[in-house]
Amino acid sequence: MADRTTEPISVPALDLKAQYRTIRDEIDQVVRAVVESQYFILGPEVAGLEAEIAAYGGSKFGVGCASGSDALLLPLLALEVGPGDEVVTTPYSFFATAGSIWRTGARPVFVDIDPSTFNIDAKQLEAAITPRTRVVIPVHLYGQTADMTPIMEVARRHGLVVLEDAAQSIGAAYQGRRAGVLGDVAAFSFYPSKNLGGFGDAGMITTDDEALAKRMARLRVHGMEPKYYHHEVGFNSRLDALQAAVLRVKLRHLDAWTAARRRVADNYRALLSRAGLSEIVGLPVESPGCFHVYNQFTIRVPAEVRDPLRAHLTAKRVGTEIYYPIPLHLQDCFRALGHRPGDFPHSEAAAKETLALPIYPELTDSAQEYVAARIAEFVDEHARGSRLGERAA
Repeated sequence: MADRTTEPISVPALDLKAQYRTIRDEIDQVVRAVVESQYFILGPEVAGLEAEIAAYGGSKFGVGCASGSDALLLPLLALEVGPGDEVVTTPYSFFATAGSIWRTGARPVFVDIDPSTFNIDAKQLEAAITPRTRVVIPVHLYGQTADMTPIMEVARRHGLVVLEDAAQSIGAAYQGRRAGVLGDVAAFSFYPSKNLGGFGDAGMITTDDEALAKRMARLRVHGMEPKYYHHEVGFNSRLDALQAAVLRVKLRHLDAWTAARRRVADNYRALLSRAGLSEIVGLPVESPGCFHVYNQFTIRVPAEVRDPLRAHLTAKRVGTEIYYPIPLHLQDCFRALGHRPGDFPHSEAAAKETLALPIYPELTDSAQEYVAARIAEFVDEHARGSRLGERAA
């Protein structure tokens, strides 16, 4: 019999069908109930999800909205962030982090990342604060929270609001407290690829500030309260009842799925170490006091071999992704900020060296063995005499 690590199989970067098969009956039941009710926008399903997400993280209030991007934008609008203001964040994140700031008319101010965690470097935060700074947005990237204690200390000293970008990190924890209660307000995404993913776009904001929650809830319906009475100009960011119903089912399974993701991450570490790759391939770091939920399992390899490694894995039917190939400060649309290559070296290096391997709760041991074997195969075939070989030595 052939070694199963060499059998030609397909390992997608993400397999949402595998998850759906395990909860099909539960999902079909609630979808039918929503269809029968004909109540598709906001309503009891959304109110139920808001309460359950808030309780899950330990917040007092949840505000559902149309997307994770809107979950970042609504708090900024409710805080009246606008032209002349600055918001400090990381240049190594999904576009919406900085895009939401730009849409208010405020200026994104970037702070480089800690190269070991990919999260904003709290030690550099204070130097970025000016009299115009209003908000700090730390991103809990890949499923691990930023170093929130020093971030909050700086924010409190300067009277700043902290908006957690927890889009990738529902269930992640820092010193025993879950993402979503570590700052003043938090944004979650339920995009299908997230650990808690809907059947389309959806988002949630959590906070303990009742006045802020009420204003965000009003802004998501064109500034309307009650119906047809508009106190301010908002926009349409209502959460669909179908999405809420699906997410309420999935939320019941989230902790089990998180445990499975952590097992997958541990298995990758063991497999890559046994293959002699742990000194060649940089593995994700779980910081002390943090509980990582592994929305992504992101490795680092030298920049000159990252793309060839990805091409090799693609040829062997292993799905991968690059999160993110261009840091935000070098995106064309932010050219007016005046940044140049070299301004944030750790973010720029990460953009050239990172590669996300397949990870999802249903990923089998044999599939992981295949992935690890294909990485080892690439190193064996291409690394002799290269920088990879020098690292191994």
